[in-house]
Amino acid sequence: MKKILIINGPNLNMLGKRDPAVYGKETYDDLLNMIGEKASELGVKAEVFQSNHEGALVDRIQDALADGTDALIINAGAYTHYSYAIRDALEILSIPKIEIHISDVDNREEFRRHSVITEVCTSRIIGMGTQGYLKAMEEVLK
Repeated sequence: MKKILIINGPNLNMLGKRDPAVYGKETYDDLLNMIGEKASELGVKAEVFQSNHEGALVDRIQDALADGTDALIINAGAYTHYSYAIRDALEILSIPKIEIHISDVDNREEFRRHSVITEVCTSRIIGMGTQGYLKAMEEVLK
């Protein structure tokens, strides 16, 4: 059974509370349930990891080198825009990696339009709300 690791960075645990006009009304628990249902449908194991701490995210990415992870989906949150530590950790992985953002970061504030992780990811999904996670799960299996 293929294993997909889904990593969520800072403030993703606040879904449903943080600016619903931008991030939607679904809670983080709603997202976890959606991911679980999609994993069952696809016949894969989905592990979700969330942290507000950069080092914990780097550690989890590095752990994917040896834990049977077949693909990675990452919403690095604000770290997307400046964390070279996360970028470098992602670069080491030779598995499909999808960068994801709930909002359309390319059409928001200027600082959100730059990603330091895009070039080390296989593809990028933005602006689809939490449904983007489900699309990413399908995409990494292709």
